[in-house]
Amino acid sequence: MACLLIDRVSLLPVLYLLHIYLSDSVCGNIRYSIPEELELGSFVGNIAADLGLDVKQLFEHRFRIISENNKEYLAVNLKTGTLFIKEKIDREQLCEQSLACVLILEAMIENPLKIYRIEVDILDINDNVPFFDRSEDNLEILELTPVGTTFPLQIARDADAGSNSVRSYQLSSNDHFTLKSQTDIEQTGIPELMLERPLDREQQPIHRLKLTAFDGGIPEKFGTAHIIIIVLDVNDNAPVCEQNVYQITTVENLPKDTLILKVTAVDVDEGQNGEVIYSFSDHTPDKVRKVFSLDSTSGEIRATGMLDFETAENYQISVKAKDRGAIPLSVYCKVLIIVTDVNDNYPQIITTYSSSTIPEDASPNTAIAVLRVTDRDSGNIDVYCGIPRDIPFQLKMSSNNYYTLVTHGDIDREMVSDYSITVTCTDTGSPPLATNKTIQIQVSDINDNTPRFTQRSFIMYVTENNEIGASIGSVSAFDPDSTKNAELTYSILDSLVHGFPAASLVSINSENGVMIAHRSFDYEQLESFQVNVEVRDAGSPPLSSCVTVNVIIVDQNDNAPVIVSPLTKKGSAAEDTIPRSADSGYMLTKVTATDADSGQNAELSYQIRQPTDESLFTVAPATGEIWTIRRFRHKDSLRQIIVILVRDNGTPSLSSTVSINVSVQDDTTENPSNIGRLGTFGPWKYDIKFYLMISFVSTSFLLLVAIVILGIKVHRGRNGINSYCCCWNTANFLQRESFHGIQKASVNLQLPPNYREMYESETLPQPLRFDKCQGSTMNYFMFPKLHDGAAPMINIKTDSCVAAQQGTASNSTSRERSEFHESDATVREASLNAIFIAVAGAPLVSSAFTELALKKLTRDP
Repeated sequence: MACLLIDRVSLLPVLYLLHIYLSDSVCGNIRYSIPEELELGSFVGNIAADLGLDVKQLFEHRFRIISENNKEYLAVNLKTGTLFIKEKIDREQLCEQSLACVLILEAMIENPLKIYRIEVDILDINDNVPFFDRSEDNLEILELTPVGTTFPLQIARDADAGSNSVRSYQLSSNDHFTLKSQTDIEQTGIPELMLERPLDREQQPIHRLKLTAFDGGIPEKFGTAHIIIIVLDVNDNAPVCEQNVYQITTVENLPKDTLILKVTAVDVDEGQNGEVIYSFSDHTPDKVRKVFSLDSTSGEIRATGMLDFETAENYQISVKAKDRGAIPLSVYCKVLIIVTDVNDNYPQIITTYSSSTIPEDASPNTAIAVLRVTDRDSGNIDVYCGIPRDIPFQLKMSSNNYYTLVTHGDIDREMVSDYSITVTCTDTGSPPLATNKTIQIQVSDINDNTPRFTQRSFIMYVTENNEIGASIGSVSAFDPDSTKNAELTYSILDSLVHGFPAASLVSINSENGVMIAHRSFDYEQLESFQVNVEVRDAGSPPLSSCVTVNVIIVDQNDNAPVIVSPLTKKGSAAEDTIPRSADSGYMLTKVTATDADSGQNAELSYQIRQPTDESLFTVAPATGEIWTIRRFRHKDSLRQIIVILVRDNGTPSLSSTVSINVSVQDDTTENPSNIGRLGTFGPWKYDIKFYLMISFVSTSFLLLVAIVILGIKVHRGRNGINSYCCCWNTANFLQRESFHGIQKASVNLQLPPNYREMYESETLPQPLRFDKCQGSTMNYFMFPKLHDGAAPMINIKTDSCVAAQQGTASNSTSRERSEFHESDATVREASLNAIFIAVAGAPLVSSAFTELALKKLTRDP
């Protein structure tokens, strides 16, 4: 072993000599030759100079080396342009025992894209020693074996190739055996032991030999194996093969258990000595045993594994035929199986250059990928590649089965953002085989689309009195571009809105388009306004568009109704007058109000809130007209206060009120009775009895006359009162014409709940009846029961009933008829007669005083 190391060291200067040459082919290929096992960093060649490239441009053009293998054995120094060893190369690992070992490399530069083919021939050095699989080989040979019989021995192996592999064998010196001629060994590759002299087991039963294998290296190396020969006795006839060499040709990829051939050996002996069994010889390689099987009885050889032409083109098999004798005899038959190629390999697509992204504005013929196509099958088989036609790309073919994928047509990312390009390569075998490879290409975006709003214009509604800083709506836009080209920013363009900058009214969130109010809006001052919003992307250069936003202020019920008429001064009540003779349906006045709000919030309704008397007035809810429900009575106050409530229809509803002081004035065209006013003014209201005493004293001188006259009247009425009752004729009242402001109401009046009863019982004239008068004296004279209202009276001069000033008899609390009570006391009759006599004879006594007196007397028992 030390000798071998010294020999290897002595050969290093020779092995490091490089034979470098450049191929003059049109493809621009370069071929280098280097020995294996060079040290790391060893110089291979100046590739920059060999390719005619400037060393300074190597880095700029991204010069690099691409290897078909997974390991990068060679690398380039971009500063010097030299090719050097990056990883130690073991030819035996790279190419096993192939005669030619070529490492295929590709040199690539960009801008413009160029690819150079580099072939590095790896030269073998004698760095491996021949060896045998078994250090000892046993052979059994009959003593009667004829001279010249040969016995195959195990083959020596050497990992080196060419002249450095096994070249010769040498057998140790002995008297009986020699090696077959070296020429024969070189033809078959199997050393064979040949019997030179007959064997005699009694003289020497065992022979020990040594077989030495030498390689062809300088210096040569060798390996040894020991051969032990056991001489067998008896069985003198060995099997004989029908053919010394069996040769057959078969195709690859045969089905399992397919019969390849049958080996036949004949033994003329009888019995077990003539029975032949078959087996592979001991030195049959394992790869043969994995592919073929041998039937020990029939000698049939079948394919149990896959025959692959690309793995092995032929197989050499040694079959041993042995009889079953006590001392079995054997013979060796040679089998040569030649495998032919079929189209069973799909084309291989290797990507040598690929770009995963491409801008959408890429110019035509922009390189996307470079592909190399190979096919392991042999023969005249060509490969053709193609891509779909409906895409904006084209596949161009170059030399040495290289294809370049380039752009061909317009590319729009917004239409198609990525492409999956399937490259299909089909060979011309029978049947043809095809391989697909998918290349993913992402289209990068450029800013070629203007942002667009989702609507042509936007309408936003905001309720007045809104909070400052509250959102009033949002605008939205979209941009079909991507990344920064689709990042949108919103802004409000400078403009004047009713003299104010638009930015002082609203602002907009630049990211999401939400608009914010900068002030609290008042519908009564500003009903709507417009602002222009711009959206801009973040591309380079940026693109933008505008839209109009209409902001409509929605009215809120924030204004109470304002009373326009009747006018008031400093919050005081309005003043108005009405004649006492005003009939029902008389329009007193009209309340007019306005509301600054709009729509439903400005719809007004009128109602009486605090009337002095609910039965006197009503108001039209829609127009505000105040109408009388009935005529005035004596008991009604001469000064009425009407509070009108004006309410809008908003939510919540707002209202305003106005007070109207109504003064009731007497009508000068009438001569109303003074009875209704007696007792309410002056000193008469303090003590009625005192007034009666004065009246009696002042009229004492007429007392007798009054009694006489009254007696006469009563006597007359005794006969007439039975058949006659003083009454009011309703028809006569209906025929009276109202002459103060009576007109038809413009709307249906809303009457109080108890108005109908009051109106029917009090306002409409009711007949005044007396009960049937009995007797001829005043004892049977009936007086109506007087209350607060005026009552009808008897005209003494005409003996007829006449109405009081208003001509109505009323009762404010219930619907009652006037009741008459008979006076039984003579004093009371006399007093009453005196009063009437006084009234008739003494005009100085006022009618009011008389009325108060009557009331007082009728109340007291």
